[in-house]
Order: sequence, then structure tokens, then C-alpha cells
Amino acid sequence: MKLVFCGTPEFAVPSLRALVDAGHQVSLVLTQPDRPAGRKQEIQLPPVKKLAVRLAIPVMQPERVKNNPELRATLEHVAPDAIIVVAYGRIIPQWMLDLPRYGNINVHGSLLPKYRGAAPIQWAVANGETETGVTTMLLDAGLDTGDTLLFHRVPIGPETTAVDLYTKLAEDGAKLLIETLYGIEHQTIQAQAQDHAAATLAPILTREDGRIDLFRRTAQETYNRWRGFTPWPGAHGMFRGKRFLIHRMRPSEFTQSLAPYQIDISTDKFLVGAAQNTVLALEEVQVDGKPRLSGQQFARDFQVRPGESLA
Repeated sequence: MKLVFCGTPEFAVPSLRALVDAGHQVSLVLTQPDRPAGRKQEIQLPPVKKLAVRLAIPVMQPERVKNNPELRATLEHVAPDAIIVVAYGRIIPQWMLDLPRYGNINVHGSLLPKYRGAAPIQWAVANGETETGVTTMLLDAGLDTGDTLLFHRVPIGPETTAVDLYTKLAEDGAKLLIETLYGIEHQTIQAQAQDHAAATLAPILTREDGRIDLFRRTAQETYNRWRGFTPWPGAHGMFRGKRFLIHRMRPSEFTQSLAPYQIDISTDKFLVGAAQNTVLALEEVQVDGKPRLSGQQFARDFQVRPGESLA
């Protein structure tokens, strides 16, 4: 097929590569503009752009998509059979949805209708799901509400992080995309309407999502959120009035009762109480502006006192 590909982050890279390897004609890549990133605010090229440049595919990086006469004229000239959208980060306007004969085909990192939205991988892990997957779908004007095409299921292990799952689903999504295009072209796929009543949302993450709440959440629930929200927004609280970052943790089988947020250093571990008489072992921590330390080393260096608490 003649295709236009819309994508931005690393998650979309395997899909673009797979399309080219499968012999499809990717005539144009749309990706978000180059942005400053990191402490030095150096300009960074989107990962999809880097691959497109290596593959000698023309690239456009419009700031606006909906009302963009130049973009519209370019896409109408290309006249793609389908527009592929993988983590583009832009709302696709109606004129783009209507343009190609096979529509706009999206690779989404969940088993729709569960986890519609910007962060489906992170929220699936954070909510303690044991299974997720990827879905190919036909985009419509709603938020991930279009008819589904194919699914691929992936288990989530008890220690799997969102980073682990991100890599796996990116590769599996690329394979599913190729299967989907084959099925569309050979008319072996029947689009299915979603059960909108069963939909759940996966909103964009905020810094506050990383705030630990040990009064409301058990050790396992807090650990699940850390797995889902690593590396950002991670897990954080307060210690002695300063921001306290938790880089590694896991539920503990410590049997002594601890109040939520109460610290225990009576063993060789840095323990803290959580809801329902559960306990977390904090394995690597950091106070803002200080180096990362193991929990035990932190307790020694900061002379943590019996009965102290996080907040």
C-alpha cells in the first residue's frame, strides 16, 4: 500500500520499520516538531524522525494539523491508501480521517475498550492488571472509540514494569500492524464496534500521580503504581520536609504492625508501613539534591530515628 505514517516516540519506531521491511510504500512521515529536552535543553529529534531520515522518507513536522492548508494539500497530493497513526500525539482531524480509502489505522497499547487515552501501558501496570496487549483500530473522531480490527494479548508479570511492557508492546504492535494491513487488503478482517460501556480511561500522567498515599493504598498497590509510573512520575513522598524519591521498592513480609508512613529500621532493611497493615521495603531512595542510596545506607547516613515517618 501507499501509506502516510504519523508517529513520534520510540514506541512508534518498530511500526515504521516493519512497514518498510514489509514492502509498503511509506511516502511521507508526520511527526511532532523537534523539542528541547534534558537539563541542557538541547534540541532533540523525535525517534520516528531519526528513522525516517535514515530511510530517506520525507518528513513533515507541523505545529498544527487541523487547520493547515499546506499539510492538507500535501496529503491530498500523496493520496495514500491508508494513514497509519502510532503514538503521534496529535488529534487527527476529520479531513484526514476521510482522506484515505482504507481510513486511519491506529496501533494502541491496550486491549480496547480498556485503557483509552494517552498512557494505557502505564495505567495497566499501575492498576495491577495481569494481562494487556495491543489493538489495531480504525480511528474516528472520538478518543480511541473507533472500530477494532485485530488484538494481541500479552501477560503482565508480577515484577514487570511499564518500561518492560513498552518495549514488548511496541514490537508486537508492529507485527500486528502488518497483519492488519494484509487482512484489510485481502478483506479477511471484519471491523468490530467497541463495547463503550466497558471502557476505562488512561489519562496523561501528572507529577501528582507519583505521590505515594500509604493511608489509602496497600504495599502491593503502591508497588504496582511504582512499576507503572517508572521512570516518570515515579514514586515520591516527603522526609523531614524535603522531597523523598523512591527508586526501587517491593512489598515486604515483615510481620510487625506499622502505621502508614511509619519507618522501621530494626532489621537490615528500610521498611515503611502502608494501608491494611502491609509493609514496603524501600531498596533505593534519594532526598532531592542528594545522591541515590540503598535504603540501609540512607538510614545510616541520615541517622533515621526509631519512630520517624515519611509524609
